[in-house]
Formats: sequence, C-alpha cells, structure tokens
Amino acid sequence: MNRVLTSRGILASALLVAGIGVAHAADLNVETLDLSKMSAGWQKPLANKSVAGADLKVAGQTFARGIGTHADSQLAINVFGTATHFSALVGIDDEAEGKGSVVFEIYADGKLKATSGVMHANNKPKRLEADITGAKQIALVAQSNDDGIDYDHADWLEPTLTLNDAAPVKPVAVEAPNLAGVDDEAPLPIFASAKPSAEPQIHGARVVGSTPGRPFLFAVPTTGEGPLKFSAKGLPTGLKIDADTGFITGTLGSAGTYTVALEVRGPRGVARRNLTLIAGAHKLAQTPPLGWNSWNIYYCGVDEDKVRAATDEIVSLGLQKHGFRYVNIDDCWQAPRLADGTIGVNTKFGEMKALGDYIHSKGLLFGIYSSPGPKTCAGYDGSYGHEDQDAKSYASWGVDYLKHDWCSYGGVADGNGPTPMDGLERQKHPYATMRRALDGASRDIVYSLCQYGMGDVWKWGADPDISANLWRTTGDIGPSYASMTNIGFAQSDHALYAGPGHWNDPDMLFLHALKPNEQLTHLTLWSLLAAPLLIGSDLSKATPFTLDALSNDEMIDIDQDPLGHAAERRAQRGSTQVWSRPLWNGTIAVGLFNLGRAKTKVSAKWIELGLRGAQPVRDVWARHDMGRFTDEVALDVPAHGAQYLIIGTPNAADYTAQGR
Repeated sequence: MNRVLTSRGILASALLVAGIGVAHAADLNVETLDLSKMSAGWQKPLANKSVAGADLKVAGQTFARGIGTHADSQLAINVFGTATHFSALVGIDDEAEGKGSVVFEIYADGKLKATSGVMHANNKPKRLEADITGAKQIALVAQSNDDGIDYDHADWLEPTLTLNDAAPVKPVAVEAPNLAGVDDEAPLPIFASAKPSAEPQIHGARVVGSTPGRPFLFAVPTTGEGPLKFSAKGLPTGLKIDADTGFITGTLGSAGTYTVALEVRGPRGVARRNLTLIAGAHKLAQTPPLGWNSWNIYYCGVDEDKVRAATDEIVSLGLQKHGFRYVNIDDCWQAPRLADGTIGVNTKFGEMKALGDYIHSKGLLFGIYSSPGPKTCAGYDGSYGHEDQDAKSYASWGVDYLKHDWCSYGGVADGNGPTPMDGLERQKHPYATMRRALDGASRDIVYSLCQYGMGDVWKWGADPDISANLWRTTGDIGPSYASMTNIGFAQSDHALYAGPGHWNDPDMLFLHALKPNEQLTHLTLWSLLAAPLLIGSDLSKATPFTLDALSNDEMIDIDQDPLGHAAERRAQRGSTQVWSRPLWNGTIAVGLFNLGRAKTKVSAKWIELGLRGAQPVRDVWARHDMGRFTDEVALDVPAHGAQYLIIGTPNAADYTAQGR
C-alpha cells in the first residue's frame, strides 16, 4: 500500500511542477482526517474535543476546532507533495488540572521542521507552523517532557494544512510505525519458536496452588515432536493425569506440599521435571497468571465467538505449550439482574457454563470481570450488594479468575452508601467483602484487584481478610511506548510486596501497539517485575516476531520463577537503566534498557548487581551463551529496546519447594 501511495505522490508532484491541474491554494482542517490512525499514550484522539471528551480549552480560552490527544502521540499524514504549509496553536488542555508538560513537534519527511519547546499546563497557546512545500509525509508529534505522561493532555488547536485543492491526490492519515525522530532500527535477533527442539521439553510454572476439596485443572505445558505420552509420580490422592493430553485433574484430598515427578515421552526423547503442588487455603497463583484478556482488543465489542476464537488461538498458536492458561472476559458481558438478584448474561453470550466447559476442555482456565460498585466501568451491573450471589454464579459457570474493578464504588466509598467509611477502610472494605464471598463458593477463583494503586494497595492487598492474588499498581496502560514505560519503570519501589500467591500488576500487555524492539522492552520489563503476562492483542493478527517473543521459554521461566522476587532498578545513567532480580537457582536475571532515541551501549556492572569475579552470561532473547565476563557486561541496545540476560552459574538441576 505504501508503494502505491508513494507513486501517487510522485505523480502529484510532477503534475504540480508542470503546472497541470493546479488551481489555487486551499485549506484542509486536519481534524477531519481519519484520527483512528493517530496514536495516543492514553485513550483515543478526538476531533473538536479534548482527549477526555470535553470542550477544547487551553489557558481559559475555548476552541471550536482541533484535536485532543495525549502524549506520546503522533499523527502521520501522507500529503504527496501537494501541501505548502501547516499551522496550529498548541497547548495543554485545562482538564489536566494545572499538571503535565508536553513538547509539540512538526516533521516533514522525517526532518524536524518546528518545535514548541516544553509547554506546561496553563501556558497560553503557542503558534506552531512550518513550510512543508514538496514534502511527501508530515507528522504531528506530541511528546512527554521525559517526566512521564501523566496529565499530558495535548491539544492541536485549529490545525490547518494549506494545499492545492485541484491536486490529483488528497492528504490522508496513515498508520505511523514510530514516533518521528526515533531510530527505526532492525529488531534484535531472537530465538525463533517456529523451530523448536523436537525433543520433549516441559515449560511454565514449577509451582501450582489449590484448595482441598475444589476442582483442579493443570495442563502440563510441553513442546516436542509427538505423539507425546505423559505420566506423573507422587500425585496426591484425588488427582490423576491424562496420558495423552497431560491434563492433571481431580480434587486434592488434603492440605500439604507435594512434589510430583512429571515425565513426558516422545519419538525424540524424554523430558522430566518436578512440579510442586501446594494445597491449602489461599494458595492460588503461586506464580503470576499467564493468559489473554479481551479488553485492549475488543472493549465492549467482546462476544462469545471472539472468546472461543481466542481460546482456539492460544492452543493452535502453541502458547498453551509455553504456559499461557487464562482466557479472561473483561467488561460488557452482563445483562440486568434477574428478579431474584442473579446476574444476567447479555445476548452476545450464550450459556456461560457452556463457555467455561469449552475453555476447560482445552486445558485452559476461565476468567470473568465485575465491580464492587453498583455499575462496572462500562455501565453494566456490578456486584454491589450481590457478592455472594455472584460468587456462586461464577463457581457454577466454572470461573477460575475474577477481575474486580473499582469503577462506581467510589460513590459508595465516599459516603453515599449505607455504610460510609473513612480512610483506608473504604479502600479495603469492598475487596474484603468479595473475598468472603469467594471463600464461600465451591471453586478456586484467582482474585485480581483492579483499583489503580489507590491507598498503596501493594501494602495491604495480601492481608488475610483480602488475600488478593494480584493487584493493579497503576492506572490503565495505553497503546503506546510512552504509556508502557511510564508505568513499567515506576514499579521498583513495589518489588518488596510481590511474592508467591500475591503479585504486583502493572496492567495487561499492549504488544500490538509497539514496534518489535519496544515489544522486547515490554516483555523484558514485565517478566523481570514478576508481573502477570495477560495478552491484550488480537492473536489472529499477531506477527511471527510477537509470537516468537511470547513463546520464549527463558523469558517465561524468569517471570514464573518460584522464588517470586520482583526486580528492582540497579542503575540509571542518562536514558539507560539496569534492572535485576534473583532466581531460584542462584543466577540473576538482568535487563539492560535504552529509553533513548538512538542506539547506545548499556553496562551492567558487577558492583551494582552484587557479583564478583568472572561470570557466565546468557542472552535470553537469542537463547545462547555469550561467554564469561569480568566486572561488567556492556552491550549495544537499540533505541527503545532491551537486552535480557541471565548471569551466574545455576546451583541446582530442578526445583523442589523446600521450606514452603
């Protein structure tokens, strides 16, 4: 498609030079173009409204025309040589409450033509214009001021292109692969999962939890040439393994810690690995959940067919073989409650139990969504006052995971309900209420708190009266590199509070919105953080590179490490950072990050990592040994990219849960 457009651009330029078809200059209001092609660090760009949907207003002045967006943001426009001038007023929308700082820039064919400099909230709108005569493509860029993207509500006011209205090709907004000015480098080489070892290999979690007396399902994640045969020694009473599928099912009879010796046989060999089963109250999510969530792809367009398709894709694309287990429906599945108070299911879905049975038949687990408030974020019925009923409904459908989203509970918590509370108690109360309801249900349900980090939830989410398995530490992630890094690199102070059964959650993966090197940054950082890896992408459109990255078993092993120590920042030099976490076998995982706009060398120094002497280093993404290094390892890292390393010599061959 780009070749066709470029050819048209050449034709248009030639006609203009020849004086053919040129009448007179005309103005094009840029907000009339297809803004779905425009990126934003939060929400979606809007024509003639702020990014939050209000009137465009900067420094007290209201504007009828313009584009409301949020840094980091870019609109690329193919102008085909027909435009001569661009002009706009720029500024931070007043809805940012006096906060935020943004740099507005205009690029023509990749070259910077104009910049606003740093603009702060309450600054008067600034005129930004550029001569773009002969340019084939321009880009309107709003970037954060290297201080995060919070409150960076960026407005392009009265944006206008001057062009020849009789030119044969009109300007059109197009998808832009990257922010203008950032090196567009080839992605780092990564191991191709399309060519896995033919020998059987067991992957995924080494530790799994369950409650005695409740249904149990665990599909042993395995790759290798088939047919494969599965067996397990040491399974506790009540569990069995299917020799053909590797599904472990049943009900554990009693509490305890059990070491199960798994074995998988195939035409090309045998794989063996220990799996630790921990049975007891509140022992779920011994490692961070891996799976898929509907919200970032479908929003309220989710339906049963899409969920079934995602289930099939997790299996057919091989992600299940690497440990991805959960298929989670987010908001917009509910219908109004029935006369007896039971939650309804809307017409986009059939019988929820049948959907749960289908997901389970594939060896996967079923997730659902609600709110502790009267309404969900999208305005559907929440669980307020119906927690016990909803927990029982979920259990009867076979639900294995609940995302409980704060949403409208703010009105109740602020004193508008029958039991107003003060301070931290109003943060904790709704989640303790649902915890009691889940404990009274007949099924294990992983409990995810979605309340955006309010009240330092990481400090109390694991309290016995709540016993959450994961909690959001941040606001919603947006479809941009800036949003991902703003969230991810702010997690170091939370590391202390993560561990087996209770995890910090910096929100879902947004891989489809990122370039390849940025995807590696996303996965490297989330894996180091011991974060849930919940894919927020349409798997039917996933590129081979994305699938290779998601299927990298060494990245997954670090995320699923049974020690459960989340990473912390060890060094920050300019636009580079170094993070690390200890692993169960005595090695450490290290991420080298380049947040800058050009390739640079990043060094991990032994003194910063607590190491001494010569150490072996392994490249996680390429899955090969790099040799031994002394004092430091320094590597080139692409713009917006990451190198992922394992440093040290393993001190054990397999994991057993000693002392748990």
